[in-house]
Amino acid sequence: MKTLGIIGGIAPESTIDYYRQLTAGGLRSIIINSIDLDRLLGLAAANELSTLADWLVDEIARLERAGAGVALLASNTPHIVFDDVKPRVSIPMISIVESARDEALSRGMKRVAIFGTRFTMRGRFYPDVFRTAGIEIVVPDDDDLAFIHDTYMSELVKAIFLPEKRERVLQIVEKMKPIDGVLLAGTELPLLLRTESHAGVPLLDTTRIHVSAAIRAIR
Repeated sequence: MKTLGIIGGIAPESTIDYYRQLTAGGLRSIIINSIDLDRLLGLAAANELSTLADWLVDEIARLERAGAGVALLASNTPHIVFDDVKPRVSIPMISIVESARDEALSRGMKRVAIFGTRFTMRGRFYPDVFRTAGIEIVVPDDDDLAFIHDTYMSELVKAIFLPEKRERVLQIVEKMKPIDGVLLAGTELPLLLRTESHAGVPLLDTTRIHVSAAIRAIR
């Protein structure tokens, strides 16, 4: 069994959730490289994507030197540069976006909403990958997008999960119907919502989906 290398700490709480789920799934050889969340978000916000990609390539190389045979980024936002990073590293990488696409496709979904950081909701990396499977990505309106992003940045990445914010996010789910599902494309969102569906709409936990893909790849 290969050793799994994780780029984590982005944010810490979801990295802990990854570790718990991976070990519960039977993985024992895991290396975590915890990087600087503020630096990552700053580079994304400044659109310094080539610098972000260079940094992640270096950090994945550190995982490989430590013995990792497969790697993943334990967060959706850095997947904004996944296609730039993957060809530049020597070990296979497991994409959270491709894993989520395969899950949505297996469920017969055609139109899915996306919740996460502004970088993820406004980015092209989810729509471009999902389009290959004939699945449309739907983004919240400007006010709802700002609410989700601001909640994410000011609370969720700091492990603050408030019931009133949970209710507002679920109201946005209802507002966006008809949709076949919602991508919880921020690995802290499942920690806030803690439910598999709402008002008949499946909520796709990208952490769980990514973990399952990693376990399959390692075995």
